[in-house]
Amino acid sequence: MTEQVQQAHRRYGPSEQWRHINEAHITEEAVADLAGFKSNGVNFKLALWNPAPNGVRYLKALTFLLGMQLDPTNRERLRRTRNREVGDPYSVRCHGEPVCLDYLQAVHEVDFIATQVTLDGARILEIGAGYGRTCHTMLSNYDLAGYTIVDLPNTLALAQRYLHTVLEPEQFAKIRFLGIDDIDDTVRADRFDLCVNVDSFAEMSPGTVRDYLALVDATCAHFYVNNPVGKYLDKTLDGHSQGTAVVELALTSGLLRDVIDIHDSEAVREKVPAFESAYRPGERWECVASDRAIAWSYYWQALYRAEPVTR
Repeated sequence: MTEQVQQAHRRYGPSEQWRHINEAHITEEAVADLAGFKSNGVNFKLALWNPAPNGVRYLKALTFLLGMQLDPTNRERLRRTRNREVGDPYSVRCHGEPVCLDYLQAVHEVDFIATQVTLDGARILEIGAGYGRTCHTMLSNYDLAGYTIVDLPNTLALAQRYLHTVLEPEQFAKIRFLGIDDIDDTVRADRFDLCVNVDSFAEMSPGTVRDYLALVDATCAHFYVNNPVGKYLDKTLDGHSQGTAVVELALTSGLLRDVIDIHDSEAVREKVPAFESAYRPGERWECVASDRAIAWSYYWQALYRAEPVTR
């Protein structure tokens, strides 16, 4: 090596970090073939963070991107929904507010509903509320007449504990927590302005979904649904980490079980008519709003309105 070359190496050569990267990842053997290099260790050192160990980094990046795109109305909805940090979510800060993906989705759901339904004074039924993010957001932004949650025992207990912690006492007092044993005697005898289902109909048996839709038809004036348009079998997404049996169970649940490429926008859109038809509670119901749901590519949302029953 000449003195001139040595001098160039001293001035322009790699840092110790990049010397290691070249020796460990971007080796002569690794770059000899272009096949697959954009989804392996070569590109993970050039352009992308490896998604396997960097899942939280990507989650926070997605949350930050969506959080910075919130319009003033939804930023205000988020601000009014206090105590969102209970439970230590993966959060970022946007416009001075802590933001997590759960509540980003919640404010978008409420925004979609509010364009079609008068929420002040409304009586709401939610089927499968999770830990209660949508209920929390609605009660924090509207003067609801009442909010009924129907769920399985353990999830119901979590929602009750969480909502008691994050809501003001007068807000919490508006909530009824009912188990599935209460549906026929209590829920069916009541009437609601709106029913909400977010991301649980796709995980129920088809017969159970149809029974719930019949309940909505009998008791509600509006129905909001936010669920997948189909199933997927792309093992690169999660490595089927919970095992083949769990994958097979997922493929047999819900009303919409066609396997599609969930990251193909046209493949998703082709399933929208089937989605709108499957979740229509009955003949007297009209779909009055339908759109892609934030933030997942294969989730869709629709809002239905029932024609009044004439007697």
